[in-house]
Amino acid sequence: MLSTLKNHPFAVEAFFESSIVLTFAAPKEALKHLIPECLELDTFQDKWGFIAVAMVQTKDLKPKGFPICMGNDFFLIGYRVFVRHKTSWGKNLRGLYILKSETDKKRMATMGNIFTHYNYTHTDISYNDNEISSIASKFKINFDLNEKNAELPSESPFLNWKEARRFAGPLPFTFTYNENTKEVLIIEGVRQHWKPSPLKINHYDINYLKELNINGLLPANAFVIKNIPYQWKKGKIDIWN
Repeated sequence: MLSTLKNHPFAVEAFFESSIVLTFAAPKEALKHLIPECLELDTFQDKWGFIAVAMVQTKDLKPKGFPICMGNDFFLIGYRVFVRHKTSWGKNLRGLYILKSETDKKRMATMGNIFTHYNYTHTDISYNDNEISSIASKFKINFDLNEKNAELPSESPFLNWKEARRFAGPLPFTFTYNENTKEVLIIEGVRQHWKPSPLKINHYDINYLKELNINGLLPANAFVIKNIPYQWKKGKIDIWN
């Protein structure tokens, strides 16, 4: 019963007040071990794979159609790998594989682990107009929202923001995988008005990425987007062969 509940059994909606995403590139060989056998890395120039750190101020998360008073407000830090999945019906879907999710609300961590496979943990998160940090998670990102001509990180594999934009989301699908049953859970996201703006990152220190010990990890791009209504459809099961 619990495993069925975790398969995103109903549609969900929320409002993203702010979403900041910092994406890192690494040689694809350094990321392959992070994803299950049913997925492939979504690559650039058949050389680079990508892992993103998303920081989202979320408001009114609730089952679709439920009253606002049942919504949850929380801050999310999510770690995702850019991937593709070829379905049993022949579609090549582009999306994300969730490694870890952190939130500042204990209730959200509990509910998230009941209804998803997104590996929620509770942590302290502080945020203001130029910094997001967590003492317990050893996490800090400092940025400049007022910089109108932000440049790509000097180490980025992208030559310009047009190339980088392809890896700024939103990617329409997220995937989880049950190795025992070979079931791929596909969750489709639906959004409006997704127009990310380049963001200047002054400094970052992310302990979880250090723990992953990814060889050749480089900052690739950073974007910010605000005021986005978002929905996730009910999960769909595909059998991987």
